[in-house]
Amino acid sequence: MIEEFLARDLSAVEEAVRKAAAVEIMPRFRQLSEHEVDEKSGPHDLVTVADRRAEEHLTAALTRLLPGSVVVGEEAVHADPTVYGALRGDAPVWIVDPVDGTRQFVAGEAAFCTLVALAQHGEILASWTYAPALEQLATAVRGQGAHLNGEALHAGSPEPGTDLRVAMAHPLYTSDHDKAVLSRLDVPGVAARPCGSAGLEYLSVARGETDALAFTWPSAWDHAAGLLLVAEAGGAQSTVAGEPFRIDRDNALPFAVGRDEPTALRIRDLLRGAA
Repeated sequence: MIEEFLARDLSAVEEAVRKAAAVEIMPRFRQLSEHEVDEKSGPHDLVTVADRRAEEHLTAALTRLLPGSVVVGEEAVHADPTVYGALRGDAPVWIVDPVDGTRQFVAGEAAFCTLVALAQHGEILASWTYAPALEQLATAVRGQGAHLNGEALHAGSPEPGTDLRVAMAHPLYTSDHDKAVLSRLDVPGVAARPCGSAGLEYLSVARGETDALAFTWPSAWDHAAGLLLVAEAGGAQSTVAGEPFRIDRDNALPFAVGRDEPTALRIRDLLRGAA
């Protein structure tokens, strides 16, 4: 069933993602009222009416496109953490982050996106990264490559002799322990900076604009779409345990993503304290 869907209905998913953004997100961009923004776990963990409405819109549209599928969305999991367990079930799973980069969205900045991935049995099969304010849509299908606005993406390799451009977990969202681990990237040859929208950082690696990423948290909605996008663009990833990050299991953290395998392993080894 899932193979037939992937062969037949990818354009319908794209249409659903675009429509959710057009109906629920963009009309509220730079138009949010104070009562439409709430805090979840703290002042930096924001949710807006656009997040909630877009996730509801996508949940209805995506499950209608693929009967028998389920949705693991950021806002649904916040309301009921048991929803996350669907990632380990047998049904096809839509993994949804309705507004990735809510902090930027609230600030009126264009660097936010909607992330959708389709997975089954832990394998990410297809993904959509849509930045409506930037007019960018990146897609990936397992074994069929990655594309941005219809053009093939190739991550390539960093230029020899230059500092590695690395986006790492933002200090606003990291524990003291994570900050200490990430400080291992403060070495010659690495130019590290805090990351913004995770989805757009993955796209930056797939485009060859950023060399590597270092993430300290496991939320599938932040990573699923980007992991497939980078992999299909020729990139690589590894947890500090030397195993790939997977959405259907507990992972050793942090993990590294790179334009190519040597870059991913270089950042991973620094995070281990082994380089």
